[in-house]
Amino acid sequence: MKILESKKSSKKKIEQDIKELFSKNPSTSDIKRIKKIAMSKSIKLKNLRKKFCRKCLTYFDKNNREVRIRKPMKIIKCKNCGYVTRYKMK
Repeated sequence: MKILESKKSSKKKIEQDIKELFSKNPSTSDIKRIKKIAMSKSIKLKNLRKKFCRKCLTYFDKNNREVRIRKPMKIIKCKNCGYVTRYKMK
């Protein structure tokens, strides 16, 4: 996490650190810090943003989300706060 906190780190190093953190099970404070740094360095999270709740920032596991598929949409409901996100399926 020290690399993420330094302001002079390059974008590539920060992107690698973000991927490493998401390979583990990050806490809500880690996700909040990742989002803040990604916005400041204008790094797009792309598919990583689908791995956590937008409202309460909890990392999605099998136990705390509910996934439904209705033809054009993938619907993910957070069991922690009840927030529903919808993504278009390709």
